[in-house]
Amino acid sequence: MNVRCHILFILIAIFGMATTSCIKDDFTDSPSATLDFSTETVNFGTIFTDLTTPTARLQVYNRNKKGVIISSIRFKDPETPFRLNVDGMSGSSFTDVEIRGNDSIYVFMECFIDADKELEPRQVTDELEFVTNGVTQTVGVEAWAWNVVRLHDLTVNQDMTLTAERPYVIFDTLTVEPNVTLNIEPGAWLLFHDKAAMNIKGTLLALGETDNMIRMSGDRLDDILPDVAYDQLAGQWGGIDIAPESFGNRMEFVNMRSTVSGLRVDSCGDLSKNKLTLVNSWLHNSQGNVLSSEYSAVDAYGCCFSEAAGSVVRLVGGAHNFVQCTIANSYLFSALYQPNLYLGHCLPENAEENDQPLMRGSFENGIIWGEIGDPLYPGDLIGSNVYMRYMLFKANGSDDENFINCVWNEDPLFYTIRSDYYFDYSLQPDSPALDRGNPSYLTPECLYDMDGIYRLSLGNPALGAYAE
Repeated sequence: MNVRCHILFILIAIFGMATTSCIKDDFTDSPSATLDFSTETVNFGTIFTDLTTPTARLQVYNRNKKGVIISSIRFKDPETPFRLNVDGMSGSSFTDVEIRGNDSIYVFMECFIDADKELEPRQVTDELEFVTNGVTQTVGVEAWAWNVVRLHDLTVNQDMTLTAERPYVIFDTLTVEPNVTLNIEPGAWLLFHDKAAMNIKGTLLALGETDNMIRMSGDRLDDILPDVAYDQLAGQWGGIDIAPESFGNRMEFVNMRSTVSGLRVDSCGDLSKNKLTLVNSWLHNSQGNVLSSEYSAVDAYGCCFSEAAGSVVRLVGGAHNFVQCTIANSYLFSALYQPNLYLGHCLPENAEENDQPLMRGSFENGIIWGEIGDPLYPGDLIGSNVYMRYMLFKANGSDDENFINCVWNEDPLFYTIRSDYYFDYSLQPDSPALDRGNPSYLTPECLYDMDGIYRLSLGNPALGAYAE
């Protein structure tokens, strides 16, 4: 019996040695068995100092039939601000990492860079070294570090100016109290953290300039997919609420994007004072509306409103004047079924039961166009005090006493390519919107478009926000 057990143990040992030998034979130590990488350089893009970045990913491929053993994975700089995670394990360096034949592994990286006194972004670089069978290969790693001003749940109790010196990252809600003015200078960049918002009870004066626009966006600057930035997703931050007691607000050359519910104003029917003036600004990419106005006096000149899950612009009652504006919808992230422009409380039969007067509105030299859905609700404005003059619609129709000299169902030929996440509402050279506007509707605010192009350089103004 003991002899049999002894023989059995010998057989098991021999089998184990054979198995181990087979496993070792599945790996190669040839210097020609090098690695391939998903990118030559891992780029974190622009990041903020004193804040850990989102994770970047590098895929490492072994294209050989046999497995390889990476004897070392580490950053070249021992003081590097970059951090490693290899197949679920965190550390500063790794040894003897196996990749089977025709297989791959993931290497994840994060970055944390201390703040300094620099005003401009500074480049931080390193190299990630892989040593396989005595051969060293490197992948570049880089980031642009930017010092920012962080504002946490800020209540503005006295006049305040936000400058272009450094970007601002806003957490929670920035509230401007009554009788207080928040000034935002040209070139300022406001980045809002998840669920952050702005609440204006006083006055907002955001006055950018041509080629020096004010930017308002979410604070995620990385990509959600290769070549698809988080910034292209709506819902990155709440938006701006302008309270009923706030008047005299003005936004010029502002690029406001990627909100939950856009820019919202409500005057509770007080039309004795201007609520909001928008000039040469682009409001876009909202999970709701990019602009919503209730019983307010709002003027918009040379503005582009685009990309919304709901109506791009929703106006209820009040007094509204839109000149040289584009209202377009190429929203990607939900079905489009609401009209691009919703007009409420403008006709007796669709007015809400209250004592507010019906809407007064003028829309001139503009474009209302979307991928899907009706361009306008209601489609029949007879009996209202709302007029569409020299407008281009994505709809078949005909002029009447409220629709005057309009262009019906002619594609304006934007440069926008929806499937490529490319949104450009300027006009191609053969656009039917060119030379179709009425110059008598131009005001000093919109003689030049947001790119600084003179609207009368080609004769009559083009329809929409862009001169060409």
